[in-house]
Formats: sequence, C-alpha cells, structure tokens
Amino acid sequence: MTQASGTSRPGGRTARTREAVHAATRELLAESSDGTVEIAEVAARSGVHPATIYRRWRTADGLVIDTVVEELGRRSPIPATGDLRADLHTWTSQLLADVAEPGHLAFFRAMLRAGEQGESSLAFVEPRVRQLQATLEASSTTVLTWSDIVELILAPVYVRALLAFPMDPATDADRLVDNIMAIRTAREQAQQP
Repeated sequence: MTQASGTSRPGGRTARTREAVHAATRELLAESSDGTVEIAEVAARSGVHPATIYRRWRTADGLVIDTVVEELGRRSPIPATGDLRADLHTWTSQLLADVAEPGHLAFFRAMLRAGEQGESSLAFVEPRVRQLQATLEASSTTVLTWSDIVELILAPVYVRALLAFPMDPATDADRLVDNIMAIRTAREQAQQP
C-alpha cells in the first residue's frame, strides 16, 4: 500500500528526508528524456537509503506523483476566495502554462503507469483534491465535486498536451471555466422546484 504524503511527522528527520528525496527527484525528472526516474538514482543523488524510499513511496511512479503534487501545491496553490469563476480561471491559466513546461507531463505519465500497474495514485494527489474541494466549498457550491473539475478541466488539458496539441492559456482557460460554470448553472436549475 502506498503511503500518502502528509501522513508523517511535519518536521525533523522525516521532513529533511522527504525534501532531499523530492529535490533529487525533481533534478532527475529535469534530466530525464522520458519522464521516468529510478529509485536507485534518487537514493544516490539524495543520500537517502533505497529501503527508506521504497518503504515510503513503494514505486518510482509513486515518488514522481508525490514530488510533483507537492511542488504544484507549493508553487501553484488553487485559490479559494469564494469567487468560483475567478478561482478556477486563475488556476486553469496556471495549469495550462505549467503543462507547456518541459518535464511537466512526467506527472501525468507517472499516474498512467501507476494505474496500469494497479496502484492507486489517489493517496498522493489527495492534497490537490483537498484544495479543489476547498475552492468549491468557499464558493458555497453544492452541485459540483472535485471529480467534475478533473473531468472538465484536467482531463482535456492533459489529453491535448499528450497529443502535442496543447491548449492556449489566453483562450482555452475561459472556455474550460465556462464549461464548469454551465454545468453548475444547469445542475442548480435542475434542483429548483
């Protein structure tokens, strides 16, 4: 079973170990032509014993997913101001810009590989799911879920990027957010007596 991030002590040796492993993983991902890393390489670069890495992350893909989710959470938090349209637009624009960066698709490819091997990556993406849920709760919407955002924003963004036909932040962010808002309106109207 894969251990989720955030389940251990927040400071001390565990935090230093996690940061060293994440830093080594980010460096190796930047150097990787196919978005893969090996645990032995991460161990050598980070100075952390391979057994410690296997115990915590179980697989190289689990490590990649955890590293990228942690970095995204720090670098590009999902806003939760209460204005759903503005929050989603800010986040979606950043997402579209991030996907165009070299190496960013390594995260998505790692999730695909983990799924192919029967490993759930949900434990590692849970921090992002909580951020999405907080954004929805801040806007007081009850008709949308984080999975709606995955289906209507994340899925098309990553599929297009994988097909080497990336979306344009200047035009496609508005369209993707408009789709979410249209679903919200339709569901709210359907609930009215």
